[in-house]
Order: sequence, then structure tokens, then C-alpha cells
Amino acid sequence: QVQLVESGGGLVQAGGSLRLSCAASGRTFNRDTLGWFRQAPGKEREFVSAINWNGANAKYADSVKGRFTISRDNAKNTVYLQMNNLKPEDTAVYYCAADLGLRFVARVEMNEYDYWGQGTQVTVSS
Repeated sequence: QVQLVESGGGLVQAGGSLRLSCAASGRTFNRDTLGWFRQAPGKEREFVSAINWNGANAKYADSVKGRFTISRDNAKNTVYLQMNNLKPEDTAVYYCAADLGLRFVARVEMNEYDYWGQGTQVTVSS
């Protein structure tokens, strides 16, 4: 059974940092794009960041550029999201997802992703 399990969420003050992890099991994703999306209360799920299979291409939403960094460790079948200078508007449930297929450019559309985790809550207080 394929699973993506997020961890690292929590409550942090504005300006603080968190590092999210997403560990995959049930299959390897070494040749797949891994991404992060988020959903705030009352809002639609939105793209945050994605990284292609070898880490050579990464995409970020404009709202997080310069503050968030995505990375992956294929040996651990894990993707990370380092979030710095967090803002209250970053409060959301963060989901990791896998887009199957070898790609040189990470995709950002939610409907392109095949596997999803259950999410981890990130709350940023002002």
C-alpha cells in the first residue's frame, strides 16, 4: 500500500520556521515529482512547491518564494519543505503529493498528482 506521511507541522509565531517532512512507503518515488500543497480554512487547496525527480528543477508559488525551500532525499524516499519567516497567512493544512512519471520540469497543477498524504497542520500566530 502506497503511503505518503507528512510530519513537522505545528504552532509557530510569525517570523518563525518549520521544516515539514513527507516520507513515502509502499513504492519508491525516485523518478517522480514530489510536491507540497496547502489548504486554508474556507479556501481551495493551492500549490506551494514541487521538485522534480533529481532535484534539478523546483517550482514555488509566488507567495512563498524566498521563504520556503523544497528538497528531497531519494535514498530516504522523503521530501522536505523548509519554511522560514512564516506569516499568519501561511496557516493551513499542508499536503505532500506525488506526480508519477519522469519529468524534467516539476508540474504545479493539483490534478496532475497521483498520490496524496493526509496532511499536517501548520498554524502561524501573529
